[in-house]
Amino acid sequence: MRGAGDGMRIGERVAFYRGRRGISQRMLGDLVGRSEDWVSKIERGVRDIRRVDVVAELAKALRVELGDLLGQPVLMEDERQDDDVPAIRDALMTPSRLSRTLFRRSTSQRAISPDQGERLAEHAWLNYQQGRIGRVIAELPRLISAGQELEDAATPQNRQGWAVSARVHHLAATTLSKIGEGDLAWIAAERAMYAADQADHPLVLASAARAGTHALLASGRFDDAVELGNTAAEWMRPQLVNNDPAALSLLGMLRLRTAVAAARRRDRAASTELIRRAQRAAELLGHDGDHWQTQFGPTNVELHRISTALDLGDVDYVVRHGPDVTASNLPAERQVSHMIDVARALSLVARDDQATELLLGAEQLAPHLVRHNPIVREMVKAMYRRSAAARTSSSVPLSALAERCRAVR
Repeated sequence: MRGAGDGMRIGERVAFYRGRRGISQRMLGDLVGRSEDWVSKIERGVRDIRRVDVVAELAKALRVELGDLLGQPVLMEDERQDDDVPAIRDALMTPSRLSRTLFRRSTSQRAISPDQGERLAEHAWLNYQQGRIGRVIAELPRLISAGQELEDAATPQNRQGWAVSARVHHLAATTLSKIGEGDLAWIAAERAMYAADQADHPLVLASAARAGTHALLASGRFDDAVELGNTAAEWMRPQLVNNDPAALSLLGMLRLRTAVAAARRRDRAASTELIRRAQRAAELLGHDGDHWQTQFGPTNVELHRISTALDLGDVDYVVRHGPDVTASNLPAERQVSHMIDVARALSLVARDDQATELLLGAEQLAPHLVRHNPIVREMVKAMYRRSAAARTSSSVPLSALAERCRAVR
């Protein structure tokens, strides 16, 4: 049930769904190319799963979603203990979006102008980049409804409303992916892509395609994310007139997101090549920019180099080089994502004190990005159990963090 504390490990969830499917450990091992002993160790917590792609393989074999093995999202409460994710669900799933013929609305119902909608969307994007996810969640229901109204009021001569709606739904998809709401993220991404098609603007469509890759990655659909990212990037290439900074930034970010997807499906050659292409775009751009809220530039390329190395299983590389990459010039969201990656690598080599210190620092920058991240929750859960057994010096702060992440009951 959404919002409930979840004390189960990934291995315990594997055992639960395997039992529900009525298959043996040997059968599951055969389905994912592993031994019966490997499955047994995963289920008993003797062995940790180091890579997301392995979790995705298990989910596919068990015929469940990736999120089912990573754990259900907990209540996304802000400082006032409000949880507005249900309101986002209501806004996305309103019957009026099913048919514009059945639910045709008068343009007189429009509450805001496209320019006002654009300003509101940009303000929400700024909150996202600064890690103020609680505020974004609170703003999204109203923004989504406004975007829908702008769609209804758009005309063939003035498509700005569609462009604003695409940006709003892109933000919704990206935010929902961050907090483990994969199914809702996919709905938002589909709406973003549809609105972008109607906007008939190449940069709007390229930006919306990023939302699609986020949602597909969150759902464990790595092959589909690679296909979408590569298709969008190739479509974008003719738009690079005079190395326009916005187009370069969007192309670069599409390359980076596709590199992550390739890494998670264990395609090292493709991931490396996509990072190289993104680096070339960053060199042409020449600085760390934020065109179309991409935060794209040389630094973000290095952050993704670390992230893809972790997804490919190069834990030692991340432990050695991750702390050397400085992201202090980028917004909090990027800094925190990098800190989580490095902390995860440190936890995988049992350097739990350092991992805990990094997570606590990330939590100070953006509490919600840490406490509502399914990967963080699993990491903290594993470290908490080790610390409880060994009574390490990090036990007290780690225990408190585990409670804040709802990793323990």
